[in-house]
Amino acid sequence: MTPIRFDDGTGLDLRPIEPTDADALVEFHNRLSVESTRLRFFSPHPVLSAGEVERFTHVDHERREALVAFDGDTIVAVARYDGLPDSDIAEVAFVVADGWRGKGLATSLLHVLADLARQRGYHRLVADTLCENRPMAAVFQRSGFPERHTIDQGVLHFAMELDAPVP
Repeated sequence: MTPIRFDDGTGLDLRPIEPTDADALVEFHNRLSVESTRLRFFSPHPVLSAGEVERFTHVDHERREALVAFDGDTIVAVARYDGLPDSDIAEVAFVVADGWRGKGLATSLLHVLADLARQRGYHRLVADTLCENRPMAAVFQRSGFPERHTIDQGVLHFAMELDAPVP
Protein backbone atom coordinates (compact mmCIF):
# COMPACT_ATOMS: atom_id res chain seq x y z
CA MET A 1 0.00 0.00 0.00
CA THR A 2 1.06 3.55 -0.74
CA PRO A 3 0.38 6.14 1.95
CA ILE A 4 -1.40 9.40 1.16
CA ARG A 5 -0.85 12.18 3.71
CA PHE A 6 -2.90 15.34 4.15
CA ASP A 7 -2.05 18.76 5.57
CA ASP A 8 -4.17 18.11 8.66
CA GLY A 9 -1.98 15.12 9.58
CA THR A 10 -4.46 12.43 8.55
CA GLY A 11 -3.47 9.72 6.15
CA LEU A 12 -4.82 6.86 4.09
CA ASP A 13 -3.41 3.82 2.38
CA LEU A 14 -3.88 3.49 -1.38
CA ARG A 15 -3.62 0.41 -3.55
CA PRO A 16 -5.09 -1.15 -6.68
CA ILE A 17 -8.43 -2.85 -6.16
CA GLU A 18 -8.51 -6.63 -5.93
CA PRO A 19 -11.34 -9.13 -6.38
CA THR A 20 -11.14 -9.83 -2.64
CA ASP A 21 -12.27 -6.23 -2.01
CA ALA A 22 -15.83 -7.06 -3.14
CA ASP A 23 -17.39 -7.11 0.34
CA ALA A 24 -15.51 -3.97 1.43
CA LEU A 25 -16.66 -2.21 -1.76
CA VAL A 26 -20.30 -3.11 -1.09
CA GLU A 27 -19.96 -1.87 2.51
CA PHE A 28 -18.39 1.36 1.24
CA HIS A 29 -21.21 1.92 -1.22
CA ASN A 30 -23.81 1.18 1.47
CA ARG A 31 -22.28 3.88 3.71
CA LEU A 32 -22.45 6.56 1.02
CA SER A 33 -25.20 9.13 1.31
CA VAL A 34 -28.03 9.11 -1.23
CA GLU A 35 -26.63 12.39 -2.56
CA SER A 36 -23.14 10.92 -3.02
CA THR A 37 -24.43 7.98 -5.04
CA ARG A 38 -26.66 10.28 -7.09
CA LEU A 39 -23.72 12.52 -7.95
CA ARG A 40 -21.55 9.52 -8.87
CA PHE A 41 -24.13 7.53 -10.88
CA PHE A 42 -26.28 10.52 -12.03
CA SER A 43 -29.34 8.98 -10.37
CA PRO A 44 -30.15 7.35 -7.03
CA HIS A 45 -28.19 4.11 -6.81
CA PRO A 46 -28.74 2.58 -3.37
CA VAL A 47 -27.34 -0.89 -4.12
CA LEU A 48 -24.52 -2.19 -6.30
CA SER A 49 -25.62 -5.16 -8.38
CA ALA A 50 -23.57 -8.35 -8.36
CA GLY A 51 -22.51 -7.53 -11.92
CA GLU A 52 -21.31 -4.07 -10.90
CA VAL A 53 -19.33 -5.48 -7.99
CA GLU A 54 -17.72 -8.00 -10.34
CA ARG A 55 -16.90 -5.34 -12.93
CA PHE A 56 -15.60 -2.84 -10.38
CA THR A 57 -13.34 -5.33 -8.58
CA HIS A 58 -12.03 -7.28 -11.59
CA VAL A 59 -9.77 -5.01 -13.61
CA ASP A 60 -6.76 -5.85 -15.76
CA HIS A 61 -4.63 -2.98 -14.34
CA GLU A 62 -3.80 -1.91 -17.89
CA ARG A 63 -6.88 -0.91 -19.93
CA ARG A 64 -8.94 -0.74 -16.74
CA GLU A 65 -7.59 0.38 -13.39
CA ALA A 66 -9.21 1.01 -10.04
CA LEU A 67 -7.65 2.29 -6.84
CA VAL A 68 -9.06 2.06 -3.34
CA ALA A 69 -8.14 4.33 -0.44
CA PHE A 70 -8.36 2.75 3.00
CA ASP A 71 -8.69 4.22 6.46
CA GLY A 72 -7.57 1.14 8.38
CA ASP A 73 -9.63 -1.69 6.91
CA THR A 74 -12.39 0.57 5.58
CA ILE A 75 -12.61 1.82 1.99
CA VAL A 76 -13.16 5.59 1.94
CA ALA A 77 -12.65 6.30 -1.77
CA VAL A 78 -12.54 4.58 -5.13
CA ALA A 79 -10.99 6.02 -8.28
CA ARG A 80 -10.90 4.32 -11.63
CA TYR A 81 -10.16 4.68 -15.27
CA ASP A 82 -11.47 2.71 -18.21
CA GLY A 83 -9.64 2.93 -21.51
CA LEU A 84 -11.91 3.82 -24.41
CA PRO A 85 -11.78 1.27 -27.25
CA ASP A 86 -9.15 1.82 -29.93
CA SER A 87 -7.91 5.10 -28.48
CA ASP A 88 -5.36 6.69 -26.18
CA ILE A 89 -8.15 8.13 -24.03
CA ALA A 90 -9.29 6.86 -20.64
CA GLU A 91 -12.44 7.84 -18.77
CA VAL A 92 -12.02 8.53 -15.05
CA ALA A 93 -14.55 8.36 -12.23
CA PHE A 94 -14.34 8.91 -8.48
CA VAL A 95 -16.39 8.49 -5.36
CA VAL A 96 -15.20 9.72 -1.97
CA ALA A 97 -16.89 9.02 1.35
CA ASP A 98 -18.75 12.01 2.72
CA GLY A 99 -16.43 12.43 5.70
CA TRP A 100 -13.32 12.56 3.50
CA ARG A 101 -14.46 15.23 1.08
CA GLY A 102 -12.67 18.55 0.96
CA LYS A 103 -9.29 17.17 2.03
CA GLY A 104 -7.79 16.87 -1.44
CA LEU A 105 -8.30 13.12 -1.74
CA ALA A 106 -9.94 13.20 -5.19
CA THR A 107 -7.13 15.45 -6.46
CA SER A 108 -4.51 13.06 -5.12
CA LEU A 109 -6.31 10.12 -6.69
CA LEU A 110 -6.58 11.93 -10.02
CA HIS A 111 -2.82 12.50 -10.10
CA VAL A 112 -2.05 8.87 -9.25
CA LEU A 113 -4.49 7.66 -11.93
CA ALA A 114 -3.01 10.10 -14.45
CA ASP A 115 0.50 8.80 -13.78
CA LEU A 116 -0.65 5.21 -14.22
CA ALA A 117 -2.61 6.07 -17.37
CA ARG A 118 0.36 7.92 -18.86
CA GLN A 119 2.64 4.95 -18.15
CA ARG A 120 0.18 2.75 -20.04
CA GLY A 121 0.07 4.92 -23.14
CA TYR A 122 -2.93 7.16 -22.51
CA HIS A 123 -2.63 10.81 -23.52
CA ARG A 124 -5.99 12.18 -22.39
CA LEU A 125 -8.40 11.63 -19.51
CA VAL A 126 -12.09 12.38 -19.89
CA ALA A 127 -14.76 12.64 -17.25
CA ASP A 128 -18.39 13.57 -16.88
CA THR A 129 -19.91 15.16 -13.81
CA LEU A 130 -23.22 16.81 -13.09
CA CYS A 131 -23.02 20.60 -13.34
CA GLU A 132 -24.21 20.85 -9.75
CA ASN A 133 -21.25 18.76 -8.55
CA ARG A 134 -19.04 21.82 -8.15
CA PRO A 135 -16.44 20.12 -5.92
CA MET A 136 -15.74 17.44 -8.56
CA ALA A 137 -15.66 20.02 -11.34
CA ALA A 138 -13.14 21.99 -9.28
CA VAL A 139 -10.93 18.90 -8.97
CA PHE A 140 -10.66 18.70 -12.75
CA GLN A 141 -10.35 22.46 -13.29
CA ARG A 142 -7.63 22.84 -10.66
CA SER A 143 -5.79 19.61 -11.48
CA GLY A 144 -2.94 21.34 -13.26
CA PHE A 145 -3.69 19.39 -16.44
CA PRO A 146 -4.65 21.48 -19.43
CA GLU A 147 -8.39 20.91 -19.66
CA ARG A 148 -11.35 21.90 -21.68
CA HIS A 149 -14.95 21.28 -20.91
CA THR A 150 -18.35 21.46 -22.49
CA ILE A 151 -21.84 21.38 -21.02
CA ASP A 152 -24.71 19.32 -22.36
CA GLN A 153 -28.04 18.79 -20.62
CA GLY A 154 -26.71 19.47 -17.12
CA VAL A 155 -23.53 17.40 -17.53
CA LEU A 156 -20.02 18.82 -17.66
CA HIS A 157 -17.76 16.88 -20.03
CA PHE A 158 -14.05 17.32 -19.21
CA ALA A 159 -11.01 16.43 -21.31
CA MET A 160 -7.58 16.68 -19.64
CA GLU A 161 -4.33 16.42 -21.56
CA LEU A 162 -1.68 14.25 -19.92
CA ASP A 163 1.28 15.17 -22.12
CA ALA A 164 1.72 18.66 -20.72
CA PRO A 165 3.80 19.01 -17.55
CA VAL A 166 1.79 19.47 -14.36
CA PRO A 167 3.00 22.24 -12.03
